[in-house]
Amino acid sequence: MAAARARILLVEDDATIRASVAGFLRAKGLEVDTAATCAAAEECFRTRVPDAMLLDQVLPDGSGIELLARLKAAAPAVPVIMLTGHGSIELAVRAIKEGADQFLTKPIDMPAVMVLIDRLVLNERQRRHQLASRSRHRDAIDPFLGRSRVMASLAEEARAIAAADATVLLHGETGTGKGVLAKWLHEQGSRADEAFVDLNCAGLSKDLLETELFGHEAGAFTGAMKPKPGLIEGAHRGSLFLDEIGDMDPVVQPKVLKVLDDRRFRRVGDVRDRHVDVRLIAATHRDLAAAVQEGTFRGDLFFRINTLTIVVPSLRERVEDIPLLADHLVERIARDMGRRRVHLTPEAVVTLQEYAWPGNVRELRNVLERAVLLTRDEQIGPGDLRFAFAKAPEARASEAPVTLREVERRHIEATLRAAAGNVEQTARTLGISKSSLYERLKRFGIEPFES
Repeated sequence: MAAARARILLVEDDATIRASVAGFLRAKGLEVDTAATCAAAEECFRTRVPDAMLLDQVLPDGSGIELLARLKAAAPAVPVIMLTGHGSIELAVRAIKEGADQFLTKPIDMPAVMVLIDRLVLNERQRRHQLASRSRHRDAIDPFLGRSRVMASLAEEARAIAAADATVLLHGETGTGKGVLAKWLHEQGSRADEAFVDLNCAGLSKDLLETELFGHEAGAFTGAMKPKPGLIEGAHRGSLFLDEIGDMDPVVQPKVLKVLDDRRFRRVGDVRDRHVDVRLIAATHRDLAAAVQEGTFRGDLFFRINTLTIVVPSLRERVEDIPLLADHLVERIARDMGRRRVHLTPEAVVTLQEYAWPGNVRELRNVLERAVLLTRDEQIGPGDLRFAFAKAPEARASEAPVTLREVERRHIEATLRAAAGNVEQTARTLGISKSSLYERLKRFGIEPFES
């Protein structure tokens, strides 16, 4: 059933009707909050925004239609079914103008109401899913693209925890693709049909970070003319990705911990708690354990988010993946630019593999984007590549020098890929016989393939 586990707010002043309707809805598997007055309904609505609402027109402290207008101003997407014992066309038209989705007269036909709730909740969830989907790239990069052992291990670890609803911490250097992996984890989990909301905490001041995450009430600060929901509210029932959480201001950290522990938060300038249900996926390039020791990151928050940790390898740790990754990126970049098919020469691939990549996959994409943009040929050679560093950073010097055997292996692999897997063409380019090439492929553990 579409409305399964949905939360309904029932506003009805008649205790008998309220108990009867609430009992029916709960028997159908719904979670139900009840209120008998406008004031109680507003309090309940602010604390925990429902998925749909059943609202009586006549209440002890006001009109249901007037209450409807106030609640719609705060959360316009929540579906509302208006109920009244004295219906009229004029009243129904007014209710619809104020935002009601349906207008029903008592006595209530509960099976019919159940069908309406199912439809309204399903429509709203599909709307949120479509809005979230608009931010997805039409051809997202596979977070596990490559043939290296470290990427195979990463894929195995990620798939093992994808279905879990627990908090996940992604650790890795800047540019390794932590955001891509976070989106993949969301799409493989139980919240895939809900929103994926992301925020990079680096460089944000305490005040800006607070209002972005938690939202604010009207008058909370100069310029806050009307209420603003925060990203946490936008991620309700979905996933919240906090990139570079290690850079989060220490004043904001305990408030995030409260969301994780109690599933409650307060907008800036508000005194009331609001309920929220989100899965947190966090990422950082910092050593958070060391940051706890230094006093720049809260220990309680660290232990809370460190339940499931995935280490995303740097590009230097997966050099053998560069040919496949580079080809994939060049193809996407050329397509997005409306260019014809562009190829990397074997020499260009070797040049890519010899660079240290301090900026990891992000830097690789930027280098290739520039090369595709500036080259007028269908091939990208070493001379078309421009790197941020004229030579490898010092971190590269600590690595073992590349052997002649490794250079030969890389060159054969790059040539084979440039030939789209055609063994005969590869052998001809290398100036050796097919049998000699097959012997080398076997020796280096390279799997031949045909396009």
